Amino acid sequence: MNAARQGSPGATRPCPHCKAVILESASVCPACRGHLRYDEASMQRAKTRSVPLGIEGTLAAPDGESVHEYSMVLSIRNERGEEITRQVIGVGALYPGDVRSFTLQVEMTEATGSKARRRH
Repeated sequence: MNAARQGSPGATRPCPHCKAVILESASVCPACRGHLRYDEASMQRAKTRSVPLGIEGTLAAPDGESVHEYSMVLSIRNERGEEITRQVIGVGALYPGDVRSFTLQVEMTEATGSKARRRH
């Protein structure tokens, strides 16, 4: 969880379906895609959703008979370059002939409510 106060932009909670840490304001869990809210305000907020960053890539096992291990690491930094969070998202092995595809998306929605304009 983060330090944002409940009801503030950036406040988090666990998804009741998969227990991933998600935004308190989320109407759909980005991890399991479970629906959390069906009210009109949530539907209107979902319309402001955008994906300002999307990256997709593919890794193939190098030529040869050896097995290679991989770790997918995500790091988020603030405007000063300071690391806010660093997480290992997934690990695995690539055997000869194996291929893995990776997709990263940053989804944004407009914060609403009385606390949306204040910085915490």
